[in-house]
Amino acid sequence: MSTAGHANGNGGPARQGLRLTPFRGLRYVPERVGSLSAVTSPPYDVVVRPDGLRHLETADPHNIVRLILPQAATAADRHRQAAETLRRWQDERILAADPEPALYVYEQQGDGILQRGLIGALRLTPREEGVVLPHEDVMPHVIEDRAALMRDTGANLEPLLFSYRGNGDSTRGAAEVIERVIRTAPLLATTTDDGYAHRLWSVTDAADLARIDEDLSRQHALIADGHHRWATYLRLRAEQPAPGPWDFGLVLLVDTTRYPLRVRAIHRLLHRLPVRDALAALGDAFRVRTLDGPLEAALDALAGHSAGPGNAFVLAGDGRFHLLDRPDPALLDRAVPTDRPQAWRELDATVLHSVLLEHVWRVPDDPENIGYIHDAEAAVTQAERQGGTAVLMHPVHEDVVRDLAEQGVTMPRKSTSFGPKPATGLVLRSLALS
Repeated sequence: MSTAGHANGNGGPARQGLRLTPFRGLRYVPERVGSLSAVTSPPYDVVVRPDGLRHLETADPHNIVRLILPQAATAADRHRQAAETLRRWQDERILAADPEPALYVYEQQGDGILQRGLIGALRLTPREEGVVLPHEDVMPHVIEDRAALMRDTGANLEPLLFSYRGNGDSTRGAAEVIERVIRTAPLLATTTDDGYAHRLWSVTDAADLARIDEDLSRQHALIADGHHRWATYLRLRAEQPAPGPWDFGLVLLVDTTRYPLRVRAIHRLLHRLPVRDALAALGDAFRVRTLDGPLEAALDALAGHSAGPGNAFVLAGDGRFHLLDRPDPALLDRAVPTDRPQAWRELDATVLHSVLLEHVWRVPDDPENIGYIHDAEAAVTQAERQGGTAVLMHPVHEDVVRDLAEQGVTMPRKSTSFGPKPATGLVLRSLALS
């Protein structure tokens, strides 16, 4: 396949672009499971509630959550159990490999969104090449856990979500192949519990693969979802002899000029900080107003600040909602680092971590003190159960994320939630088959 370089768009030297390679997908055999929808799962970091995990485990004895979030007494036991389960499912033909390497066209539709993209094994590149652009920091303990799981299973169990900006022309390149392929019969079609319809097709024709490769060779991608797993890919590649299958990692590439992603916030759960203590410590750092009404009204009030200047948050966990806005400018000047672009200094996540967590509340950013939860209702419920504080946030616009990433500036970890995220369990990549 071609890996032709291209100019970086700013008059700089040519560089390698994206190289998405075919692989033999490992997929559920429909006749061997209750239903495809019953064996799928959201990504591992979205399955945050014990009741959500139990629901998936009981939906079907072969639900993919038994591989991505195995349950055992120790981390080593969990990873070993996942590896044994994966081998057994292949031996029993619960999972079977497709007969030839392919790229996969993947479609999701629901909640007013239509998303199409390509699943394949993406060539791993270091950050300095500028081919793959991260936008968030990562947590070492998560990378350690994911690395051990991938190492023991010898598999990429979940496609990461990457976005790129095509030229908008659906008559050539990857876009043309995708739009033509979706008019044929899919390999699979299912609707998951969240109401999203999923369809998958394989692309094996050499001419189509060449068109896709040539098109993507001129592109770079933003990591929309999967920073920890991408960092895990890079770590595992460094451990393995090259060249080899560890030089690539499973991703879904979406052209957001044609299929824009939805960006949502990731909320914080402060396990050990009660709301009354959080409010008492604020002093004059922020204006505080207690809101009437349900969660939806509080989120609407928060959303009303998203288009204006200044930072805003909602605190919850004591049965009420407290809107924080109008931060003290002098405090921002003292607490927010000045060695980053202004757009980074004004991010809600930056102000939350630099000002509130570090300076005002002095809450360490570790799993014992802070949880990261995608669903606002779940964050509030857990805060009320634990006697902690939920910090509800509004999302960052994709253009801000991409602009900072292209400058090489990372946002505080878990600053954004891009979606819809690919369902886990529709296609896996076994490195033994690569």
